[in-house]
Amino acid sequence: MAPPKTGLWHAYRLRWKRRRFLFRIWRKRNELTVSLDRTTKISSDAILAFATVRNEIVRLPHFLDYYRELGINHFLFVDNGSDDGTAAFLAQQSDVSLWTTTDSYRLSRFGMDWLGWLQWQYGNRHWCLTVDADELLTYPDAENRDLHALTTWLDDQGEASFGALMLDLYPKGSLGSATYQPGDDPTASLNWFDADNYRDQVHPYYHNLWIQGGVRERVFFADEPARAPTLNKTPLVRWSWRYAYVSSTHQILPTRLHDVFDLKGDSKVSGALLHTKFLPIVAAKSAEELTRGQHFQNTALYQDYHRRLTKNPDFWHEGSCRYEGPAQLVELGLMSKGRWV
Repeated sequence: MAPPKTGLWHAYRLRWKRRRFLFRIWRKRNELTVSLDRTTKISSDAILAFATVRNEIVRLPHFLDYYRELGINHFLFVDNGSDDGTAAFLAQQSDVSLWTTTDSYRLSRFGMDWLGWLQWQYGNRHWCLTVDADELLTYPDAENRDLHALTTWLDDQGEASFGALMLDLYPKGSLGSATYQPGDDPTASLNWFDADNYRDQVHPYYHNLWIQGGVRERVFFADEPARAPTLNKTPLVRWSWRYAYVSSTHQILPTRLHDVFDLKGDSKVSGALLHTKFLPIVAAKSAEELTRGQHFQNTALYQDYHRRLTKNPDFWHEGSCRYEGPAQLVELGLMSKGRWV
């Protein structure tokens, strides 16, 4: 990989890129229709969660309970044309504000334009968590200290962002062999992960720590590891209306918000996003995405990926590690405690 770009010209280009993203977010606001606006309930110290969802009725009961217990005060959802009762379920939740759209998920930068508008409108000066419905944030000592404790500590340290490794969880046996009911903790069914096959490098353009590896690379991208999914994310940010995510929460502008990882030196606290994509419903969802084509840009590469998921592969191997909790991930070097613990 080329060395990181630096200098005044590069900084200038990044500023203009961020302004273009903000203008794009402003234009895309017209694709959203408000369904339920309860944002008047948002207090000045509220921690907010933002997510775009489609047909996630199976995951959402546990997702909401998990993040409420972790300290989220209000959820802002964009429902992208669900037909499984997702929107109706969300509308019943007193701490949820809901917008709907049937426009293209892919052409909205995979929902980031829509969420960017909501963050612009409601996230300014709040700590904002941006996640998918299949991502559960954890961090060192999360069992004892909630997000209010963490963000207060980050404020005291002068930190405006918090990084997390996306950690794919999977069952022992074929993906379709796991059992799961709405409301269950998905980590009880998906309780294995790859522990030691990760690598990182500095992204030459955005200067974030770019992490790849894990089970998806091992199973699907062993022959093309450079194309394996990106696993670094910056999901928790003390938001400003001037900020913009670039690609999911993998990259954000301004780039100073990328200073979130030090897994080797342990000077930074960081977390993990427990990725629960591989529930038994993954085969049906992958079949739907092969038809819709809304979740990938590299068509040939990711069509093969989704096609193989429809066959319920078995990810487990002798090197798989059983998930035990946040302290285990710190010990394995997959997240760091810094001075937080």
